[in-house]
Amino acid sequence: MKALFAHGAKDLRLSDCAAEALGPTDVRIRMERGGICGSDLHYFNHGGFGTVRLKEPMVLGHEVAGRVAEVGADVTGLTVGDLVAVSPSRPCGGCVECHRGLPNECLNMRFYGSAMPFPHIQGAFREEITVMASQCHVANDLTPAEAAMAEPLSVALHAVRRAGNLMGAKVLVTGCGPIGLLAILAARRAGAAQIIAVDITDTSLAMAAKVGADVTLNTMTNPNALAPFAMGKGTVDVLFECSGAAPALAGAIPALRPRGVIVQLGLSGDMSLPMMQITAKELELRGSFRFHEEFAVAVKLMGAGLIDVKPLITHEFAFDDFLTAFETANDRTQAIKVQLAFDA
Repeated sequence: MKALFAHGAKDLRLSDCAAEALGPTDVRIRMERGGICGSDLHYFNHGGFGTVRLKEPMVLGHEVAGRVAEVGADVTGLTVGDLVAVSPSRPCGGCVECHRGLPNECLNMRFYGSAMPFPHIQGAFREEITVMASQCHVANDLTPAEAAMAEPLSVALHAVRRAGNLMGAKVLVTGCGPIGLLAILAARRAGAAQIIAVDITDTSLAMAAKVGADVTLNTMTNPNALAPFAMGKGTVDVLFECSGAAPALAGAIPALRPRGVIVQLGLSGDMSLPMMQITAKELELRGSFRFHEEFAVAVKLMGAGLIDVKPLITHEFAFDDFLTAFETANDRTQAIKVQLAFDA
């Protein structure tokens, strides 16, 4: 079968990949859709991000959905032909962090398409993949494209949990790529009363308004756009920083009220922090990294029609057309979420 390997910056290759053996608690999935994530783009554009670098060819991809093709002898609850969203999160269950109830912080995490450990954890952009049955979440009431959005939605749902109670809150989202847009959807579902979206591209801001942002601000064309929200000592309760850009974080902090909460999702390397403001306003800075149990919740929320991710899926390309897909995903002026269609 074919799989999409990253060999280095701007070096993607569709190559043969050996099929994995099917164990008694495993499921073989015939892939249908795979979303290109920001981390996939970092590997494509730069060969990694921060201190994480490609040291060997690695199959990309972790936002995937497909059809059950075969089940192991001990698998129950899954039937050949079921559409499933596949969670890429595979904690060991035995380390101190797993026992602490933090499986997303697992010391031995095997997360698809990650160059953090070495040897790297191979990803899921393949024609077929063998997974643990526990990774599969039946999504027969969704389209394959929607089901493949379960992973990024899980990231946003985990961030909302890290933020705490959002009922009636004024929320600011900086960076309106897919994660920022999903944070808007998740925050609204959690009870946010007002959502302000900030980005530097009008395409992203138009989508932010479409998915429910009350106010959209382009800080490229208007660097002082957040000034009205910085009156007094600030008026915003919670900031979801989704860009990973230091200027976005620094520019948003004046708008936060004293003892406001910053949830940092964006990852693009280390950044400088305005510690004097953080200290003087007694702000709380909370990291948000991956997810675990939120994956099942994401599938259920989409299936029940409580969160609609369809507007975010702007482009779809055949697997063989992977280079065009990645180049399109790089263009924030036209693309939000780009997906590969393995069955095209």
